[in-house]
Amino acid sequence: MASSRSLLATTAFAPALWGTTYLVTTEFLPPDRPFLAGTLRALPAGLILLALIRTLPRNDWWWKALVLGTLNIGAFFAFLFISAYRLPGGVSATLGAVNPIIATLLAMVILHEAVRRNAIIAALLGIAGVGMLVLSPAAQLDTIGVIAGLLGGTSTALGVVLTKRWGRPVPLLTFTAWQLVAGGLVLLIPTLAFEGLPDALSVGNLAGYAWLAIAGAVVSYLLWFRGILALPASRVVILTFFAPLVATMLGVVVLHESLSAVQWAGAGVILFSVWLGSRKGSVTTSDDYPQEPPVGVASPDRPSATPVAKPTPTEARVGSATG
Repeated sequence: MASSRSLLATTAFAPALWGTTYLVTTEFLPPDRPFLAGTLRALPAGLILLALIRTLPRNDWWWKALVLGTLNIGAFFAFLFISAYRLPGGVSATLGAVNPIIATLLAMVILHEAVRRNAIIAALLGIAGVGMLVLSPAAQLDTIGVIAGLLGGTSTALGVVLTKRWGRPVPLLTFTAWQLVAGGLVLLIPTLAFEGLPDALSVGNLAGYAWLAIAGAVVSYLLWFRGILALPASRVVILTFFAPLVATMLGVVVLHESLSAVQWAGAGVILFSVWLGSRKGSVTTSDDYPQEPPVGVASPDRPSATPVAKPTPTEARVGSATG
Protein backbone atom coordinates (compact mmCIF):
# COMPACT_ATOMS: atom_id res chain seq x y z
CA MET A 1 0.00 0.00 0.00
CA ALA A 2 1.38 3.39 -0.96
CA SER A 3 2.20 5.80 1.85
CA SER A 4 -0.23 8.58 2.69
CA ARG A 5 2.20 11.14 1.29
CA SER A 6 2.41 9.49 -2.11
CA LEU A 7 -1.35 8.96 -2.10
CA LEU A 8 -1.90 12.66 -1.48
CA ALA A 9 0.52 13.54 -4.27
CA THR A 10 -1.21 11.34 -6.84
CA THR A 11 -4.68 12.36 -5.66
CA ALA A 12 -3.72 16.02 -6.20
CA PHE A 13 -3.51 15.36 -9.94
CA ALA A 14 -7.31 14.95 -10.02
CA PRO A 15 -8.26 18.55 -9.09
CA ALA A 16 -5.31 19.76 -11.20
CA LEU A 17 -6.90 18.06 -14.21
CA TRP A 18 -10.29 19.52 -13.27
CA GLY A 19 -8.68 22.95 -13.39
CA THR A 20 -8.21 22.51 -17.15
CA THR A 21 -11.99 22.32 -17.59
CA TYR A 22 -12.45 26.07 -17.71
CA LEU A 23 -9.92 26.70 -20.46
CA VAL A 24 -11.14 23.75 -22.52
CA THR A 25 -14.77 24.84 -22.13
CA THR A 26 -14.22 28.40 -23.30
CA GLU A 27 -11.67 27.65 -26.04
CA PHE A 28 -12.74 24.31 -27.53
CA LEU A 29 -16.37 23.45 -26.78
CA PRO A 30 -19.51 24.66 -28.59
CA PRO A 31 -21.06 27.65 -26.79
CA ASP A 32 -23.94 27.39 -24.32
CA ARG A 33 -24.13 23.60 -24.05
CA PRO A 34 -23.26 22.79 -20.41
CA PHE A 35 -25.37 19.62 -20.20
CA LEU A 36 -23.94 18.24 -23.44
CA ALA A 37 -20.43 18.94 -22.17
CA GLY A 38 -21.11 17.04 -18.95
CA THR A 39 -22.77 14.14 -20.75
CA LEU A 40 -19.95 13.66 -23.26
CA ARG A 41 -17.39 13.96 -20.50
CA ALA A 42 -18.91 11.12 -18.47
CA LEU A 43 -21.13 8.76 -20.45
CA PRO A 44 -18.93 7.54 -23.36
CA ALA A 45 -15.95 6.91 -21.09
CA GLY A 46 -18.14 5.14 -18.53
CA LEU A 47 -19.78 2.91 -21.15
CA ILE A 48 -16.40 1.93 -22.62
CA LEU A 49 -15.08 1.00 -19.19
CA LEU A 50 -18.27 -0.91 -18.37
CA ALA A 51 -17.99 -2.87 -21.63
CA LEU A 52 -14.45 -3.86 -20.70
CA ILE A 53 -15.10 -4.90 -17.11
CA ARG A 54 -18.59 -6.41 -17.68
CA THR A 55 -19.61 -6.02 -14.06
CA LEU A 56 -22.93 -4.45 -13.03
CA PRO A 57 -24.01 -3.31 -9.56
CA ARG A 58 -25.82 -5.79 -7.34
CA ASN A 59 -28.39 -5.49 -4.56
CA ASP A 60 -28.37 -2.04 -2.90
CA TRP A 61 -25.42 -0.92 -5.00
CA TRP A 62 -27.84 -0.12 -7.84
CA TRP A 63 -29.19 2.88 -5.93
CA LYS A 64 -25.92 3.68 -4.17
CA ALA A 65 -24.08 3.88 -7.49
CA LEU A 66 -26.85 6.15 -8.80
CA VAL A 67 -26.60 8.46 -5.78
CA LEU A 68 -22.79 8.63 -5.90
CA GLY A 69 -22.79 9.02 -9.67
CA THR A 70 -25.28 11.87 -9.41
CA LEU A 71 -23.37 13.72 -6.69
CA ASN A 72 -19.80 13.10 -7.89
CA ILE A 73 -20.45 13.20 -11.64
CA GLY A 74 -23.93 14.19 -12.84
CA ALA A 75 -24.86 17.14 -10.64
CA PHE A 76 -21.24 18.21 -10.23
CA PHE A 77 -20.57 18.30 -13.99
CA ALA A 78 -23.85 20.10 -14.70
CA PHE A 79 -23.18 22.86 -12.16
CA LEU A 80 -19.51 23.00 -13.11
CA PHE A 81 -20.19 23.62 -16.80
CA ILE A 82 -23.03 26.06 -16.15
CA SER A 83 -20.65 28.02 -13.97
CA ALA A 84 -17.77 27.68 -16.45
CA TYR A 85 -19.90 28.96 -19.34
CA ARG A 86 -21.25 31.95 -17.40
CA LEU A 87 -18.22 33.05 -15.36
CA PRO A 88 -14.49 33.62 -15.91
CA GLY A 89 -12.56 30.42 -15.20
CA GLY A 90 -10.93 31.56 -11.98
CA VAL A 91 -14.18 32.99 -10.58
CA SER A 92 -16.02 29.78 -11.39
CA ALA A 93 -13.37 27.71 -9.65
CA THR A 94 -13.43 30.03 -6.65
CA LEU A 95 -17.02 29.11 -5.88
CA GLY A 96 -16.05 25.46 -5.69
CA ALA A 97 -13.71 26.45 -2.87
CA VAL A 98 -16.61 25.92 -0.45
CA ASN A 99 -15.99 22.20 -0.96
CA PRO A 100 -13.36 21.71 1.81
CA ILE A 101 -15.43 23.54 4.43
CA ILE A 102 -18.64 21.68 3.62
CA ALA A 103 -16.89 18.31 3.31
CA THR A 104 -15.10 18.79 6.64
CA LEU A 105 -18.39 19.60 8.40
CA LEU A 106 -20.19 16.68 6.74
CA ALA A 107 -17.33 14.34 7.69
CA MET A 108 -17.77 15.37 11.32
CA VAL A 109 -21.50 14.63 11.22
CA ILE A 110 -21.69 11.58 8.94
CA LEU A 111 -18.28 9.92 9.34
CA HIS A 112 -17.65 11.09 12.92
CA GLU A 113 -14.19 12.31 11.97
CA ALA A 114 -12.65 14.40 14.73
CA VAL A 115 -12.21 18.10 14.07
CA ARG A 116 -8.75 18.79 12.67
CA ARG A 117 -7.57 22.27 13.49
CA ASN A 118 -5.25 22.18 10.49
CA ALA A 119 -8.14 21.33 8.16
CA ILE A 120 -10.32 24.22 9.29
CA ILE A 121 -7.51 26.79 9.21
CA ALA A 122 -6.29 25.49 5.83
CA ALA A 123 -9.77 25.63 4.32
CA LEU A 124 -10.26 29.24 5.43
CA LEU A 125 -6.80 30.19 4.19
CA GLY A 126 -7.47 28.45 0.89
CA ILE A 127 -10.71 30.36 0.33
CA ALA A 128 -8.90 33.62 1.13
CA GLY A 129 -6.07 32.69 -1.23
CA VAL A 130 -8.45 31.84 -4.07
CA GLY A 131 -10.24 35.15 -3.52
CA MET A 132 -6.92 37.02 -3.72
CA LEU A 133 -6.02 35.09 -6.85
CA VAL A 134 -9.09 35.64 -8.99
CA LEU A 135 -11.57 38.10 -7.49
CA SER A 136 -10.26 41.30 -9.02
CA PRO A 137 -12.46 44.43 -9.39
CA ALA A 138 -12.83 43.57 -13.09
CA ALA A 139 -14.20 40.09 -12.36
CA GLN A 140 -17.68 39.69 -13.83
CA LEU A 141 -20.27 37.91 -11.72
CA ASP A 142 -23.45 36.27 -12.95
CA THR A 143 -26.15 35.20 -10.48
CA ILE A 144 -26.91 31.86 -12.13
CA GLY A 145 -23.21 31.13 -12.55
CA VAL A 146 -22.52 31.94 -8.89
CA ILE A 147 -25.35 29.70 -7.64
CA ALA A 148 -24.22 26.88 -9.93
CA GLY A 149 -20.64 27.16 -8.68
CA LEU A 150 -21.73 26.95 -5.04
CA LEU A 151 -24.04 24.00 -5.73
CA GLY A 152 -21.25 22.20 -7.58
CA GLY A 153 -18.94 22.50 -4.58
CA THR A 154 -21.70 21.28 -2.27
CA SER A 155 -22.56 18.32 -4.49
CA THR A 156 -19.03 16.99 -4.70
CA ALA A 157 -18.48 17.55 -0.96
CA LEU A 158 -21.45 15.33 -0.14
CA GLY A 159 -20.27 12.84 -2.75
CA VAL A 160 -16.85 12.62 -1.10
CA VAL A 161 -18.32 11.91 2.32
CA LEU A 162 -20.82 9.30 1.12
CA THR A 163 -18.10 7.61 -0.95
CA LYS A 164 -16.06 7.18 2.23
CA ARG A 165 -19.07 6.04 4.24
CA TRP A 166 -20.19 3.37 1.78
CA GLY A 167 -16.76 2.28 0.54
CA ARG A 168 -16.60 0.18 -2.59
CA PRO A 169 -17.55 -3.49 -3.06
CA VAL A 170 -15.60 -3.89 -6.32
CA PRO A 171 -12.22 -2.93 -7.79
CA LEU A 172 -11.54 0.75 -8.34
CA LEU A 173 -11.99 0.67 -12.12
CA THR A 174 -15.44 -0.89 -11.79
CA PHE A 175 -16.41 1.55 -9.06
CA THR A 176 -15.40 4.47 -11.27
CA ALA A 177 -17.21 3.07 -14.32
CA TRP A 178 -20.47 2.71 -12.40
CA GLN A 179 -20.42 6.34 -11.34
CA LEU A 180 -19.46 7.67 -14.76
CA VAL A 181 -22.33 5.78 -16.39
CA ALA A 182 -24.83 6.76 -13.69
CA GLY A 183 -23.81 10.41 -13.81
CA GLY A 184 -23.79 10.44 -17.60
CA LEU A 185 -27.29 8.97 -17.80
CA VAL A 186 -28.54 11.56 -15.31
CA LEU A 187 -27.07 14.30 -17.51
CA LEU A 188 -28.47 12.80 -20.71
CA ILE A 189 -32.03 13.73 -19.66
CA PRO A 190 -31.57 17.54 -19.50
CA THR A 191 -29.24 17.35 -22.52
CA LEU A 192 -31.97 15.92 -24.73
CA ALA A 193 -34.73 17.98 -23.11
CA PHE A 194 -33.10 21.41 -23.18
CA GLU A 195 -30.18 21.38 -25.59
CA GLY A 196 -30.50 18.56 -28.08
CA LEU A 197 -27.62 17.17 -30.06
CA PRO A 198 -25.47 19.44 -32.25
CA ASP A 199 -25.70 19.16 -36.02
CA ALA A 200 -21.93 18.91 -36.31
CA LEU A 201 -18.79 19.06 -34.21
CA SER A 202 -15.48 20.55 -35.27
CA VAL A 203 -12.10 18.91 -34.77
CA GLY A 204 -11.48 21.33 -31.89
CA ASN A 205 -14.80 20.36 -30.28
CA LEU A 206 -13.95 16.66 -30.51
CA ALA A 207 -10.48 17.25 -29.08
CA GLY A 208 -11.96 19.19 -26.17
CA TYR A 209 -14.51 16.50 -25.37
CA ALA A 210 -11.86 13.79 -25.67
CA TRP A 211 -9.60 15.58 -23.17
CA LEU A 212 -12.43 16.05 -20.70
CA ALA A 213 -13.52 12.41 -21.00
CA ILE A 214 -10.09 10.77 -20.75
CA ALA A 215 -8.05 13.08 -18.53
CA GLY A 216 -10.88 14.99 -16.85
CA ALA A 217 -13.05 11.97 -16.07
CA VAL A 218 -11.44 8.53 -16.27
CA VAL A 219 -7.91 9.34 -15.10
CA SER A 220 -8.89 12.02 -12.60
CA TYR A 221 -11.65 10.01 -10.94
CA LEU A 222 -9.57 6.86 -10.66
CA LEU A 223 -7.01 8.93 -8.74
CA TRP A 224 -9.68 10.83 -6.79
CA PHE A 225 -11.69 7.81 -5.61
CA ARG A 226 -8.47 6.00 -4.70
CA GLY A 227 -7.47 8.88 -2.45
CA ILE A 228 -10.92 9.35 -0.94
CA LEU A 229 -11.21 5.71 0.07
CA ALA A 230 -7.74 5.51 1.62
CA LEU A 231 -7.37 8.84 3.46
CA PRO A 232 -9.44 11.01 5.83
CA ALA A 233 -11.91 13.18 3.92
CA SER A 234 -10.62 16.46 5.36
CA ARG A 235 -7.08 15.73 4.10
CA VAL A 236 -8.29 14.91 0.59
CA VAL A 237 -10.78 17.70 -0.10
CA ILE A 238 -8.21 20.41 0.67
CA LEU A 239 -6.55 19.34 -2.58
CA THR A 240 -9.49 20.79 -4.55
CA PHE A 241 -7.85 24.21 -4.19
CA PHE A 242 -5.52 23.11 -6.96
CA ALA A 243 -8.41 23.48 -9.45
CA PRO A 244 -8.67 27.30 -9.32
CA LEU A 245 -4.89 27.58 -9.11
CA VAL A 246 -4.40 25.53 -12.29
CA ALA A 247 -7.27 27.34 -14.02
CA THR A 248 -5.65 30.70 -13.33
CA MET A 249 -2.13 29.58 -14.26
CA LEU A 250 -3.42 28.24 -17.57
CA GLY A 251 -4.88 31.66 -18.23
CA VAL A 252 -1.42 33.14 -17.68
CA VAL A 253 0.46 30.59 -19.80
CA VAL A 254 -2.03 29.92 -22.61
CA LEU A 255 -4.10 33.10 -22.83
CA HIS A 256 -1.24 35.41 -21.83
CA GLU A 257 -3.15 36.95 -18.94
CA SER A 258 -1.19 38.89 -16.33
CA LEU A 259 -1.35 38.65 -12.54
CA SER A 260 -0.87 41.38 -9.98
CA ALA A 261 1.29 41.09 -6.88
CA VAL A 262 -1.82 40.34 -4.80
CA GLN A 263 -2.80 37.52 -7.14
CA TRP A 264 0.66 35.96 -6.94
CA ALA A 265 0.44 36.23 -3.16
CA GLY A 266 -2.94 34.47 -3.34
CA ALA A 267 -1.32 31.61 -5.27
CA GLY A 268 1.24 31.31 -2.48
CA VAL A 269 -1.50 31.26 0.17
CA ILE A 270 -3.26 28.45 -1.72
CA LEU A 271 -0.11 26.35 -1.83
CA PHE A 272 0.48 26.93 1.89
CA SER A 273 -3.14 26.01 2.71
CA VAL A 274 -2.84 22.73 0.80
CA TRP A 275 0.42 21.91 2.61
CA LEU A 276 -1.12 22.73 5.98
CA GLY A 277 -4.40 20.90 5.39
CA SER A 278 -2.76 17.74 4.11
CA ARG A 279 -0.61 17.37 7.22
CA LYS A 280 -1.69 15.31 10.18
CA GLY A 281 -3.18 17.48 12.89
CA SER A 282 -1.56 18.14 16.24
CA VAL A 283 -4.78 17.30 18.06
CA THR A 284 -6.77 14.08 18.23
CA THR A 285 -7.82 13.20 14.68
CA SER A 286 -8.98 10.27 12.64
CA ASP A 287 -5.37 10.10 11.38
CA ASP A 288 -4.12 9.33 14.89
CA TYR A 289 -6.86 6.82 15.66
CA PRO A 290 -7.89 5.21 12.39
CA GLN A 291 -11.54 4.29 12.12
CA GLU A 292 -12.71 1.02 10.76
CA PRO A 293 -12.89 1.40 6.97
CA PRO A 294 -16.19 0.72 5.21
CA VAL A 295 -16.96 -2.84 4.20
CA GLY A 296 -14.82 -3.97 1.29
CA VAL A 297 -12.28 -1.15 1.65
CA ALA A 298 -8.65 -1.67 2.58
CA SER A 299 -7.11 0.87 4.94
CA PRO A 300 -3.51 2.06 4.65
CA ASP A 301 -2.71 0.11 7.82
CA ARG A 302 -4.26 -3.27 7.13
CA PRO A 303 -6.12 -5.22 4.45
CA SER A 304 -9.88 -5.25 4.45
CA ALA A 305 -11.60 -7.86 6.57
CA THR A 306 -14.09 -8.39 3.78
CA PRO A 307 -12.55 -9.59 0.51
CA VAL A 308 -12.94 -7.28 -2.47
CA ALA A 309 -13.93 -8.79 -5.75
CA LYS A 310 -10.87 -9.68 -7.80
CA PRO A 311 -10.54 -7.91 -11.15
CA THR A 312 -10.89 -9.83 -14.34
CA PRO A 313 -7.75 -10.15 -16.52
CA THR A 314 -9.10 -7.44 -18.82
CA GLU A 315 -9.82 -5.11 -15.90
CA ALA A 316 -6.39 -5.71 -14.41
CA ARG A 317 -4.70 -4.70 -17.67
CA VAL A 318 -6.80 -1.58 -18.05
CA GLY A 319 -6.39 -0.61 -14.38
CA SER A 320 -2.63 -0.90 -14.48
CA ALA A 321 -2.49 1.29 -17.57
CA THR A 322 -4.64 4.10 -16.15
CA GLY A 323 -4.20 4.26 -12.41
